[in-house]
Amino acid sequence: MKKFFLSLYPQIFAMQRLSFLPFSILCLFLISCSNSDDNEDLTTSVNKNGSVESSITVAPLDSTHHVLTTRHKVWVHDTVYKTIEYRDTLPSLGNEITTAENENGDTKTVNVKKDYEVYITVK
Repeated sequence: MKKFFLSLYPQIFAMQRLSFLPFSILCLFLISCSNSDDNEDLTTSVNKNGSVESSITVAPLDSTHHVLTTRHKVWVHDTVYKTIEYRDTLPSLGNEITTAENENGDTKTVNVKKDYEVYITVK
């Protein structure tokens, strides 16, 4: 009987290692996920010695169209070397009904124009 339990010991030890592995991976994943809003890439000033500064705006043109303006400033040796601007016409997204609140705390259902969301991917 003792021999039987000794033969099971390596299998039990291997099962403990296998169950410990997913647990440790889960713990490492949870520790690495941060709920912090700190973004070290945000800046308040532009390096004007050599950089490209970009801005994107979406403005209404008329009741059925918006204008998407993309502007790039190329900075070289503290001066704007070149400004590149693109304009595109986009269809309006229409209206949506939402609840608005004034400074007194009163709420009212209002009809407002939908806005575009802008996402930027930098490579």
